[in-house]
Amino acid sequence: MPSQKLHVLAHPVVNARLSQLRQTGTNSKEFREGIHDISLILGIEASRDLEEETFSGTTPVGPFTGSVIKPHIGLTPILRAGMGMTDALLNIFPAASVYHLGIFREKVSLQPVEYYSKLPPNPTVDQVFLLDPLIATGGTACAAMNMIIEWGIPLNHIKLLCVLASQDGLNRVQLEFPGVEIWVAAVDPHLTPKGLISPGLGDTGDRLYNTLKGSEKI
Repeated sequence: MPSQKLHVLAHPVVNARLSQLRQTGTNSKEFREGIHDISLILGIEASRDLEEETFSGTTPVGPFTGSVIKPHIGLTPILRAGMGMTDALLNIFPAASVYHLGIFREKVSLQPVEYYSKLPPNPTVDQVFLLDPLIATGGTACAAMNMIIEWGIPLNHIKLLCVLASQDGLNRVQLEFPGVEIWVAAVDPHLTPKGLISPGLGDTGDRLYNTLKGSEKI
């Protein structure tokens, strides 16, 4: 699925951290740290083309010309797993506005259900980073994309960041939103009949916040 707007990270550090995340023996603390580290790299890579604004300043030695990020950044993490990526992006953009989106996937139909939005009536940002650690079927990411576009943010001002995606999920997102910019750490080839990425990471939200059920606990 070639696309100039799809960026799959190819970095030894990312590969090593992702391999640690995949293992069932990785505890919640380690899992949170791994998601944070990969998200930080994703955010840095995805922000390389942001417009800069220059200013004049002075160092202890003499004058210099510096720069700041010009667009006002908005972060839209999809609850609850997207919260695991938020702090990393706030480290990069400490003045960013954070607007949580509540969407869950119905277990039988696998269709997205919207239940919460912190988006204000009118856009208050110039560039949105949509944060979703996993793109499995792609339904949740597409629903979030629709919410942001209907809010008034143009497609070319939205960047979708995820830690792991399925090939089918990426295909769906790109089919519904041609030209959307996607940054992902890795892509797995398969989905299970239950819509889970295989081999995947398991339930990211449960692993982030240590809410695995009895038989699923590690």
